Amino acid sequence: MIDSEKRAKFRQVLEGTECIHPGSVFDAISSRIAEDLGYKVGMFAGSIASASILGDPDHILVTLSEFAEQARRICRASDLPLMVDADHGYGNALNVKRTVEELENSGVAALTIEDTLLPRQFGKSQTELISLPEGVGKMKAALEGRKDHNLVIAGRTSAFQITGTEDAVERAKAYETVGVDAIFFAGLNTKNQLEAVRNSIDIPIMLGSTPEEIADKKYLASMGVKIALQGHLPFMAAVKATRDTMQSLLEGDLPSEISPTALDNELMNKVTRDQQFKNWFNEFLS
Repeated sequence: MIDSEKRAKFRQVLEGTECIHPGSVFDAISSRIAEDLGYKVGMFAGSIASASILGDPDHILVTLSEFAEQARRICRASDLPLMVDADHGYGNALNVKRTVEELENSGVAALTIEDTLLPRQFGKSQTELISLPEGVGKMKAALEGRKDHNLVIAGRTSAFQITGTEDAVERAKAYETVGVDAIFFAGLNTKNQLEAVRNSIDIPIMLGSTPEEIADKKYLASMGVKIALQGHLPFMAAVKATRDTMQSLLEGDLPSEISPTALDNELMNKVTRDQQFKNWFNEFLS
């Protein structure tokens, strides 16, 4: 499937009546697993990029080129429409434009640009937001960088947990006016907060977390929420499974003694598309 078709599929999600949970992916194999299981979209988070590419915590250390290359590998591997967390666009508004260009060329279906002041500034211990005018400028630059208008660009804000509901609503309205396709809220935790923005904007809503109070998918859908993240457990589970398997081998367990879930050749053949390659061998090399 070509990139524009994947983006059209993502837009169908935004135009639909349901709220969906994306599959949290981090590499080619996890993307194929999510596709095979039936996820409608995938999500590649900045924190998971930092961990999977660098082995570091989420302190805005990954570069644009590193992030875009990993996104390209994920997109290449499957037909799963991929949404990515492009952080603050790796700099000012001109950097945001470049970020959109690079990620579009990597094949992503959707991306978010946030208005957090990143990376952490000297002498600062608390997370801050950039000014609203600068945030508006970044959203304008993001839209200018887009060539394929099927690419979804979402404005992202953490205002609910930093400056409060009034500022969150003001920022959402401003970004909607500029022309972003959706608004992604990090730190939105209550029905009152969700209802405040739902009554103020018309474009689709995406949520970075879904606490128990607002976790019901039917309720979220009724409030215009189209995408709701569930954290990034797949990568964490992969790390733990890898450590546990390596520890067992180090301690003397034989491969045959390790849990069958770690030795699933049928699954490995499926996610590596082994049969497809066998077909190609027969067609092109025989």
